[in-house]
Amino acid sequence: MTLNKIINIAAGVAMISALSACEGEKDLVIITDNLPIKTNTLYMVGSATPNGWDINNPTAMTPSEADPLVFDWEGTFYTGEIKLCLTPGSWDVGFIRPLAADTEIGKEDIKDQTFQMHAGDPDEKWKVTESGIYHVTFNLRNWTMSTTYLGAPAAEPVTPVETEALYIVGSATPAGWNIDDPFQLTKISKYVFQYEGKLTKGEMKAVCKKGDWGAEFFRPAVGGTEISSAGVADEACAYDNKSDDKKWNVTEAGTYRLTFDLEHYTLQVVMTAPDDTPKEDPVEEGMSAENIFMIGSATPNGWSLDNATKMTRDASDKHIFTWEGDLAEGEMKACIDNTQGFGVPFLRPSKAGVTIDASGVSASDFIFTSEGDDFKWEVKKAGKYRIVFNLKKYTIEVTYLS
Repeated sequence: MTLNKIINIAAGVAMISALSACEGEKDLVIITDNLPIKTNTLYMVGSATPNGWDINNPTAMTPSEADPLVFDWEGTFYTGEIKLCLTPGSWDVGFIRPLAADTEIGKEDIKDQTFQMHAGDPDEKWKVTESGIYHVTFNLRNWTMSTTYLGAPAAEPVTPVETEALYIVGSATPAGWNIDDPFQLTKISKYVFQYEGKLTKGEMKAVCKKGDWGAEFFRPAVGGTEISSAGVADEACAYDNKSDDKKWNVTEAGTYRLTFDLEHYTLQVVMTAPDDTPKEDPVEEGMSAENIFMIGSATPNGWSLDNATKMTRDASDKHIFTWEGDLAEGEMKACIDNTQGFGVPFLRPSKAGVTIDASGVSASDFIFTSEGDDFKWEVKKAGKYRIVFNLKKYTIEVTYLS
């Protein structure tokens, strides 16, 4: 066989191989659906769950015998919020969430509702609107969840509380959030305590001893129960030290008479006079604080409230707080109390889209509130910054250092 024939045969074999490869490529399958979430564990966390927001002890679900990627749980949900994680101990991991924030879980059954999973913001959560006993199923193979309402929860036994003192604490009370010196109520009888005086707009709860945030508190049975000129929206109280930190929400400032019954776990409210305090300009008066803590994905310690980044108060001006350090690209806001959870008021921009970069901050004003939209500063350029909060002028100053 001549050399030319050998070359021609080799070329033909190569061409056939190439054509076969091209033909095989036509059969290539592109997977566009979500792959199964493979895990041996699944946990629920949130104010609606038995263990509240305790990320170190979230509520575990059970894998089913028929399919280890289908998890079930049956028990009591409270009114509140829920999201899910694969492992306990960290807020920085990916969480299983609804496709839209505040997707409701209630008496109406949910069947194969699609969920998503991601870390960081936006922090979508399910919202339980009706406390009760539920059966919940999460299918990690096809990314769906289902719920069945089984009935109202059994009433928990009430043990009367005997104490020599009862105190109220919170932003609505005369003592503010000072747990070391809360405002003491008047003891009327063995189980009845009363307060008559001013309440401002804000939050409150009650406790039997000073100096301990881990103590059991009297709180509303439903978080955010409103106190106003109409009284209290629901007289029922709870008494516990759960991480689900329910508080009363005073929506109208004024003079009130509060009557706590520690035998029957009730609170009766009467407004005796509306607020007649002259309105002051908050910018001129300013706000006072012992500390400011920065949190967020842009800050050194992320979204950890317990380990929030503390600023330094100026020795000559109590309204000025300063911090220098490295910021990552991400979001941030600030609070003056990092012990009360994410329901406290935050220092935040007054509108969406306020940015921080090498040119500074795009809007210098800030607000201090727990209500409305959860606006945050957006750090667009990582680097070393100096940040200054002025609590008298309600301004933030940002300088890019390197």
